[in-house]
Amino acid sequence: MKRVYSAALAVFLLSVFLMSCSRNTASEEIQPAVSSPSSVRMAIAVDPDGLDPQMSASASTFQVTSSIYETLVTVDENGNIEPCLAESWTIADDGLSITFILREGAAFSDGDACDAEAVAASFSRLISPSSARSQDYSFISSIEAVDEKTVRFTFSSLDVTALARFAYPWSAVVDTEHAASLRTSPVGSGPYMLSSWIPQQSLILERNPYYDGECGVDVVEFVVMSDMTSAVTAMRNGQLDIIQITGDLVGLFGGDDRFTIHALPTNGLQLMAMNNESEGLDDIRVRRAINYAVDKDALIEAVWWGYGEPIGSHFPVVLSEYTDMNGKYSYDLERARELLAEAGYGEGELHLRMFLPKNYQEYVNAGQVIADMLRNIGIDVDIQIVEWAAWLSDIYNGRNYDLTVVGHTGRLDAYSLLSRYRHDAAENYFNYDNAEFDSLLDAYSEETDEKKRTEIAYRMEEILAEEVPALYIQDPIQIYVTDSSLEGFRTYPINIFRMDLLEYSDR
Repeated sequence: MKRVYSAALAVFLLSVFLMSCSRNTASEEIQPAVSSPSSVRMAIAVDPDGLDPQMSASASTFQVTSSIYETLVTVDENGNIEPCLAESWTIADDGLSITFILREGAAFSDGDACDAEAVAASFSRLISPSSARSQDYSFISSIEAVDEKTVRFTFSSLDVTALARFAYPWSAVVDTEHAASLRTSPVGSGPYMLSSWIPQQSLILERNPYYDGECGVDVVEFVVMSDMTSAVTAMRNGQLDIIQITGDLVGLFGGDDRFTIHALPTNGLQLMAMNNESEGLDDIRVRRAINYAVDKDALIEAVWWGYGEPIGSHFPVVLSEYTDMNGKYSYDLERARELLAEAGYGEGELHLRMFLPKNYQEYVNAGQVIADMLRNIGIDVDIQIVEWAAWLSDIYNGRNYDLTVVGHTGRLDAYSLLSRYRHDAAENYFNYDNAEFDSLLDAYSEETDEKKRTEIAYRMEEILAEEVPALYIQDPIQIYVTDSSLEGFRTYPINIFRMDLLEYSDR
């Protein structure tokens, strides 16, 4: 399998991430950032569906709004919690409350103070029944602005993952005075503010004059370019500073000192889900046979040009609680056929329907490769390609399928990542049911000892690797190309970019 890491990337991986910008005393008057603004242009494939982070589920939204708004805490590239709007916090001994101390002088881009009352109002909006994220924060029982800089969240039950919930981009603090217009006219306390937005073309951000931190560039432009060929051409012509590419395009930039290539695993995973209530797939021997029949290395090479880290369970390699489960099922066609025979299926006797989302060509391609591999052990696969809306309604929510290939975004802790496998979870489209697994989820959410919590996570990963409610394919490697003079580019285990950390070495 390919591993492409530039010398610059090797240094980047070893560097220590300075998450907090240095703070200056805020002036009462707005001052221009610099006399001659510097700018950076980044291509994005999809236009945001709005710029109100509390009312969106779109990754493209969060990639932009993470420069406009701030969360109470944030994460470094390894998922460690770091200060952001809150300079410090205290978790109560019983774990039933967190008290945040906000940094001095924080203000929204309209000049309003971003104080404890503003934070309380923002989270009251986030946890309200009308919010799409209210369920994620149902553990919050009260929010109190103790004083101007202090806000306390009290919880109805113990949840050791609570602090991480305040880092996700949808928990960003918004100015609720502008709640009705945030979708198109965002008001946050982050380093940048919206200057212009031409839908399906570009979004331009400029320095927030009330922001009390330092930024290396003063103007950020997100250019909407769904066609990767156009983005590559623009990058090579010097019209862009950052693009994301697929593995087949690395050769266009490798060896050219104008560019730096960043190839890193994501906090996500790709899998082939199996409906554990379908005929045949309700037998663990069949699910194991399928895992033995698929050559993951060949699959990753064929579909993703070798850029991917194979996984054996539902856990991204970038998270600290990851444990390698790849050894459970090596590629073994003979063993696969034996297990099918033990389950009572001869050549061509097991028929499975595979539904693939039309909008995601990589998943269509992966499904077709997997289907060919399964035919090698006598499983007949009927492929049906469906629109994304139909996939969501019929497969994901309706659970009317046998096999499907899709990707999942990661979370910052094992509970948030694995709770979809709880037998009664709405997201459990695998129809997986394991009493031990459910009890381990409960134990994880209440365990305050980090070492014991990690041991619980390992056991949950092991159970999924043993019972294989899915074929776990890979943690995909994301590949970005940047202008070689641009420093500070990093990727994070949640859908954010830190544009304020970027700066040019020769400007």
